[in-house]
Amino acid sequence: MTGITFTAEQIRNAPAPVRQWIEQEVIAALGLASRPPAATPPQTAHLVACSVEDMAGVLEHIRGVLPAVNVLFELGRPGINIGRPAVMTFRLLDILHHTRLADVGQVITCLEMINQALTEVKKDASVRFCGFDNEGHCLIAPQTQESIATLWQTMMERQQAAQASEAGNRVAPAA
Repeated sequence: MTGITFTAEQIRNAPAPVRQWIEQEVIAALGLASRPPAATPPQTAHLVACSVEDMAGVLEHIRGVLPAVNVLFELGRPGINIGRPAVMTFRLLDILHHTRLADVGQVITCLEMINQALTEVKKDASVRFCGFDNEGHCLIAPQTQESIATLWQTMMERQQAAQASEAGNRVAPAA
């Protein structure tokens, strides 16, 4: 038998799939897992694949609530793609850590705000932006993750262009 030791910092800085694998190994080694995780969690049934325009509409609805905006853009990071149909999974604890909220309850409150905003954007009370599993993960459609990432990238490009334009206007031509 061979053992490997990792520091807390190494684990914290590891890619999400590695952290999830370590978590599953520790849970299994401690005998805390009674059954393997389901391939497709039951709450994925009503998840919708959101377009960039849908996400822009959601952003417009939650713009005044910065924690919810932070949570939304946190889901633009690459997640772990599982199941059929595929869903992207994000650990609620990772979202909590990256957004610096006080507890997981606040993360869930923000996710519920995003779900509500999407129902208003889509004008359909049955749609869901995200779901949850019993293992502390948030689940979204892969297209939704891509749309959030694209929205973020577009916003950053516009911001950089505006800053460049502003800087260009401040430079006076030599006489």
